[in-house]
Amino acid sequence: MKTTLDKVEKGQKFVIDKLPDDDYKLQLIRFGIAEGEKVTCLDKILGGTIILKKNRLEIALGSELAKKIKVTMLN
Repeated sequence: MKTTLDKVEKGQKFVIDKLPDDDYKLQLIRFGIAEGEKVTCLDKILGGTIILKKNRLEIALGSELAKKIKVTMLN
C-alpha cells in the first residue's frame, strides 16, 4: 500500500519511495534514509514526530517532513 510517512504506525516496515526535493533530502541520505531503503517505524510520538530505525540507526523526523515522504508499506 502506498502512502506518506506520517500515516505509518509503530512497528510497521516500509520502503522509501520518494524523498522531498529540498535540503532535507541530502541530510536524510547522509543518515542512510534514501529512496529504495527498507525502514521500520520504531515509534510515533504525540505531536507527529516519527522515530525511524534502519539497521542500528534511529532518526527522529517531524510531522511536516514526514508528510512529504512517500512510502510503500511492507506489512
